[in-house]
Amino acid sequence: MSFCQTVTCLAFILNLNENFGDIMVILYDSLTGNVARFMKKLPVKSTRIVNDMVMSENFILVTFTTGLGKIPETTKDFLEANHPYLKGIASSGNKNFGTHFAVAADEISRGYNVPVISKFELSGTPRDVNLFMKGLRSV
Repeated sequence: MSFCQTVTCLAFILNLNENFGDIMVILYDSLTGNVARFMKKLPVKSTRIVNDMVMSENFILVTFTTGLGKIPETTKDFLEANHPYLKGIASSGNKNFGTHFAVAADEISRGYNVPVISKFELSGTPRDVNLFMKGLRSV
């Protein structure tokens, strides 16, 4: 990516941050650290889910895909208690798994009737950050 493309990307993200601020809570689940690293790249606040966490406000969830396209148990447990407030989903994955890439987002989207905000590989790229921020507009 050229310097100009990077500057455009960062300017776009900063403009979106002004529009979104803290409107939507963004939560995440991370096992290997890839999702946590992606979240640090976003210009918005996020919180890692923990056992027995109970939500009383709308949120976006970012998770990972485990095995060959499975939703992580920690994510399943969290959603079991908190799905009424889920407004969108994003997932990381590894493109080496082909059709199983980031399918946790697809499964959660179908199961809870929420949009897929984005999918990204491993800890994501600046382009993935842009796509995630654009995806917030659909919520």
